[in-house]
Amino acid sequence: MGIQGLTGFVEERGSFFTELRVRDTKLVIDGSSLYHRLCFASAADFRRGGDYGPFAAAVGEFFGSLRACRVAPFVVLDGGRGASDRKLPTLKGRAAERLRAAHGLSRGEGGCLVPLLTREAFVQALGRLGVPFVQCFAEADREIAGLANRWGCPVLSLDSDFCVFDLSAGYCPLSHFQWRSVCPGEGERGSYVPARCFSVEKFCRHFSPLNKSLLPLFAVMNGNDYIDLAALEVFFSKVRLAGSGGKHARLQGLLRWLSQFAEPTEAVDSLLKYLKKHQREEIRELLWASVEDYTPSDVNLEDFFQNGKYECEAARKADLPPWVIDALAKGKLAPFISDALILRSTFLHVQVENMQRPSAHSTALPIRQVIYGLLLKGSQNTEAASPSKQTNELPVVCEFDRLQKTLKKTFVQASSLPTDFCDDNFILDKLIEVPMSCRQMLWLDTLGVKMSFIESIPSHLQLPVAVTCYWICSSEPKVNLHQLKALLLMIVSGELHRITNDPDPTVVHAEDDTIAYNEFLKWKEKKLQNKDFDLDAAHSFCQWQCCLQMGLYLNQLLCTPLAEPDLASRLYSGTLVHRLYQELKSAPSVENLFSSSPKMTQLYQVLLNTVAS
Repeated sequence: MGIQGLTGFVEERGSFFTELRVRDTKLVIDGSSLYHRLCFASAADFRRGGDYGPFAAAVGEFFGSLRACRVAPFVVLDGGRGASDRKLPTLKGRAAERLRAAHGLSRGEGGCLVPLLTREAFVQALGRLGVPFVQCFAEADREIAGLANRWGCPVLSLDSDFCVFDLSAGYCPLSHFQWRSVCPGEGERGSYVPARCFSVEKFCRHFSPLNKSLLPLFAVMNGNDYIDLAALEVFFSKVRLAGSGGKHARLQGLLRWLSQFAEPTEAVDSLLKYLKKHQREEIRELLWASVEDYTPSDVNLEDFFQNGKYECEAARKADLPPWVIDALAKGKLAPFISDALILRSTFLHVQVENMQRPSAHSTALPIRQVIYGLLLKGSQNTEAASPSKQTNELPVVCEFDRLQKTLKKTFVQASSLPTDFCDDNFILDKLIEVPMSCRQMLWLDTLGVKMSFIESIPSHLQLPVAVTCYWICSSEPKVNLHQLKALLLMIVSGELHRITNDPDPTVVHAEDDTIAYNEFLKWKEKKLQNKDFDLDAAHSFCQWQCCLQMGLYLNQLLCTPLAEPDLASRLYSGTLVHRLYQELKSAPSVENLFSSSPKMTQLYQVLLNTVAS
């Protein structure tokens, strides 16, 4: 969520904050705001599909700073869109913005774009660091506010909606949270993170004063992610709002207009007088429903963090199997899954790809169709997103994806499962009870890979190698040999990094691995002769990431019959894979980059032989 123009106004004024020393406290963190912030701060290159290693390192450093100040973090993540799907127009607008940013980056213009697997890398990093987190059933804002008030601790976010929530210990914007500059502190109290806290009192005093109970109504009238009331334009055109001019004139004028009222009902009654009679009751209901969005939720997240139990009314109404609700809350299933299941509608996030070609996501369509088949098998109501109302047909899911440079929706039919998997155990309720060998077989069958192909591969690399086999068979245009070798060398470099940087003191590092790793680092530091950006290669590597994403989601839905690969261990590094690709074209000897390590040389050969076969 976010209130139009409010962050800019508050930052510009600068006088609505109080200084804060964050230490010895619980801290409720808006996970979505945090991973976006850390992603943009840690990334040097947004064109080449992301570098998840440096991002995961930044996540580790952030929580290290909190630990040094004895701050107990609790991360709360947004879930899916929720049954009401009220944010759909906003989400379509954001998807169109991402598409414009991706197109600009593909042409060499500046810009930022969150890489495809950033959220998955963040969830993995939280798990590895032991940071408690929950994934809400839908939008997290109300549950964040409810938990912070229950514990009497601040909220850390970068969302102007928290300026409006009535928070007992206040809202700290991430832009003023100086976690990289921990202060040693004086006396016994110890180190702290210098921060600033938004003061609702100072803000309301500035507007003559304004009763803070009117702030939610201000947010709704001004426009937020949930509501954009075109009908209110009549009000704005008729009322003389006393603003001070400039870009925030309307926002300030609205706040000053509201300050004349003692409470929200009085303000709504006055507002409705400016509208046509036949509109008034409908607008009144819409306003009050939207104001409710700023009431802290009564979902008991404390119970989840203490006992691992997530209960909310919306999840109960959705009538999902208990294991699915549990897996969603624990981040073991992505919001993509709940959107497909509840709304029969999904967004496929664009990357920096060749806009003249079909979307990179089209390569992974058969995997998505199996996911939809598993989620919707046996469900009767196939009408939600389907233009057809015949229940004997396979369910249909509406996908939002790009067609060239525009956002389009496409109706995709779920796959019927292969004959061997058509018994009643493969319905969603019972999926968790299916023997692991059967779930593994369905995953491999979907990707067209036999277990005998990948048995010789280390277990944590079996999934990405199977995905690579699928990518080679399914990509259009076909993957060329330099692209394949660059990708496999990148996977080997990630493995070498993982082995040589293992913090476990009992692990003995082979000397030749250390030598090979140091040589690799020297090679990386050398100036790259050819800095050209190859858009077709980028498109191909985007297709690989799309296949990996859906391979991960299917594996999670089948309760991980294959080990989940660790994105943070540099499984994918866009900067590196593009560089390896460029160098392989001009200097094939780069294929011997890890020759000092017999173990890594052998791993590369095994990967190459497996995928080539």
